[in-house]
Amino acid sequence: MKRLTKMLALTALGAGVIAGTAVADTSGKKIAFSNNYAGNSWRQAMLNSYGIVTKQAVADKVVAAADVFTTADKEVPTQAAQIQNLILQGYDAIVINASSPDALNGAIKQACDAGIVVVSFDGIVTEPCAWRVVVDFKDMGKQEVEQMAKFQPKGGNLLEIRGLAGTSIDEAIHNGIVEGVAAHPEFKIVASVTGDWDQTTAQKAVATVIPSLPDIVGVVDQGGDGYGAAQALAAAGKPRPTIIMGNRQDELQWWKEQKDKDGYTTWSASIAPGVSTLAFWVAQQILDGHKDVPHDLLVPYLAFTQDDFEAALPKIEKGSVASHEYTQADAIAAIKANMK
Repeated sequence: MKRLTKMLALTALGAGVIAGTAVADTSGKKIAFSNNYAGNSWRQAMLNSYGIVTKQAVADKVVAAADVFTTADKEVPTQAAQIQNLILQGYDAIVINASSPDALNGAIKQACDAGIVVVSFDGIVTEPCAWRVVVDFKDMGKQEVEQMAKFQPKGGNLLEIRGLAGTSIDEAIHNGIVEGVAAHPEFKIVASVTGDWDQTTAQKAVATVIPSLPDIVGVVDQGGDGYGAAQALAAAGKPRPTIIMGNRQDELQWWKEQKDKDGYTTWSASIAPGVSTLAFWVAQQILDGHKDVPHDLLVPYLAFTQDDFEAALPKIEKGSVASHEYTQADAIAAIKANMK
């Protein structure tokens, strides 16, 4: 939470950096959102935040349209075809949560060549012409192990739950966890399953490896899977390990229940789903004439500790995720912070 607050505190300072220097009017511009997946609470919160902010932007005539297009599956060819359709439909910008960091680059390049601004976030793309709103997921993965070392100083076996296969997020968090374990050789990853950032999927995946799983002291994961892991381990009668959480309401509620029972300690972190709204405003600023926006914008992830998660919990809707909806001023501040 402190990391997110620090960036937002730049808003007042950053608002004057590029405000008032626009060379274009975006009231007639159309922005499309290409989303490859909507099958978990984080993605649903992401879409909800995007809808709240963009509907108001359209009503205020900041842009003419901010339409959302979600594919029916997670496949790269489907999203590539979707992008090509958006090019033909004449959108001025595409905000994208990509199914692959590089497999969509051909379609992204076609969009850029057609004069379309492309801003990727969460699942970013590597095509140089696109902009990327980037969370340091690798650091987040590394921090999971750093935090685990505080709770389990003697070390031990860890279970890793990975996210959506093939995405940049999954690879980055995994690489961070691997780096963290290398720095803390007292830990060892003894099993890895795929949870798709979804508690039901994670619960089933963890249940399948429990019969062959040695005793573990902790679970490192990617968000949306902590509560599922807790349920699977409890159902199998296994000892309760330290499970890193991912800011979902069900995870934080479980954490509170365990803390109230016996002082259970852990840590929670995830990208705020509302980062979709930051990507929207970045696209709007570029359309507004600010072509000097850095192509890589680093923004902080949202983390909770033993001291502050309970205060945040009542504000998170049941079944949802801790989030933040960004304003145009927030985007201007983020751009300024990355220009330094």
